[in-house]
Amino acid sequence: MEEKTALNKAVKEADKALIISEFKLERTERVKRTTAILLEETIQELEQKRRAIEEKNQELSKSLKELKTAKAQLIHSEKMASLGELTAGIAHEIKNPLNFVNNFSEVSKELLEELKEEIVNKNYEEVKEIANDVIENLEKILHHGKRADSIVKGMLQQSRSSSGVKELTDINVLVDEYLRLAFHGLRAKDKAFNSTLESDFDDSIGKIEIVPQDIGRVILNLITNAFYAVNEKKLKSTDAYQPTVSVSTLKKDGGIEIKVSDNGNGISKKVRDKMFQPFFTTKPTGKGTGLGLSLSYDIIKNHGGELKVKTVGGKGTTFTIHIPVKS
Repeated sequence: MEEKTALNKAVKEADKALIISEFKLERTERVKRTTAILLEETIQELEQKRRAIEEKNQELSKSLKELKTAKAQLIHSEKMASLGELTAGIAHEIKNPLNFVNNFSEVSKELLEELKEEIVNKNYEEVKEIANDVIENLEKILHHGKRADSIVKGMLQQSRSSSGVKELTDINVLVDEYLRLAFHGLRAKDKAFNSTLESDFDDSIGKIEIVPQDIGRVILNLITNAFYAVNEKKLKSTDAYQPTVSVSTLKKDGGIEIKVSDNGNGISKKVRDKMFQPFFTTKPTGKGTGLGLSLSYDIIKNHGGELKVKTVGGKGTTFTIHIPVKS
């Protein structure tokens, strides 16, 4: 009897355990089905997000490409604007050597006519003297021809895209040339404009390796800004103010230093904090793109150098370029 009771109890417990196992198994299956559905939904959601991200990346890539194109166009516009500023100055600078070439050519023609007469008269001492004068004139014609050639080459360099290739360049000649081109360019546009020009070049520098188109663009931008600053002060000044723009070069600290100074009104701290940012300008609409100083800063950085500014309110501003030079 006891054995039968124990057996019934064991059967009941086994049935109970089986029911519990079946319940757990069913619950596990339900969880698996629910998990599979959720997983499928998650996979679909992730796939949608992946496609959305891919589309967004394509849009961003397209936008980046458009931005690069726009930047290149803006840089080109800035370069062409700089070249436009130079056009009148270039015409003035080319006119001078061409006048010399024409004058010395005319004189040489007259001398050669005299030479022919003296040869007929067998006055050979006079022939030698005239021949020497002709040679001297031809040397002057060659010198001024080369001067005109260098101006044209400089203009072509400015109009072309920078090759990024460094060349041995006489920095003193480069700075002096852009100072005069910028000055005569502004004078041609505004006859009332005038300024004292001061220069102090260190002859011991010699030729250094730079990208001449790029450094020329920086120098032109700084000089043009200096002329703009002194002209603005002159227009608002009632006293005997004399606009003055100075440039200098110096061999210093394992490199060369180029300074462009003006005695304008100086730059406020508010402007100074933003002046190297792209598109920032204090000039009226149409007078500047706001890219000049930003591009100048990048160009000097690409040469491993620094572009710094020092300014005193009411007294003027000095921009200092330092470019390291390989010994």
